[in-house]
Amino acid sequence: MSWYLEVLKKYAVFTGRARRKECWMFVLVSFIICFVLSILKLNAISSLYSLAVLVPSIAVAIRRLHDTGRSGWWFLISFIPLVGTIILIVFLAQDSQAGENQYGPNPKESPAVEEP
Repeated sequence: MSWYLEVLKKYAVFTGRARRKECWMFVLVSFIICFVLSILKLNAISSLYSLAVLVPSIAVAIRRLHDTGRSGWWFLISFIPLVGTIILIVFLAQDSQAGENQYGPNPKESPAVEEP
């Protein structure tokens, strides 16, 4: 849950890098919340929640792309139907670029980052 809250704390931060775990745990928790709200037939609340996490979702995806050594502009590839989304998922699932890159230090190697 702390990975989810960490993304929300960085609501509109598009700079820096995000670990794979941070990105995918946010996606998982958001999916579970939307799924539960849909089962409970709270569609209006589900829609509001989805709208509320739109900016943090894009921000964490861009930080994740930075972690793999790619520009955040690669996020736009998701607008290509089907193929673009698959390519983006592959990029987001790849391992971090070792060491420091132009977007900052590797969050895996940073001593200040502790496993929650």
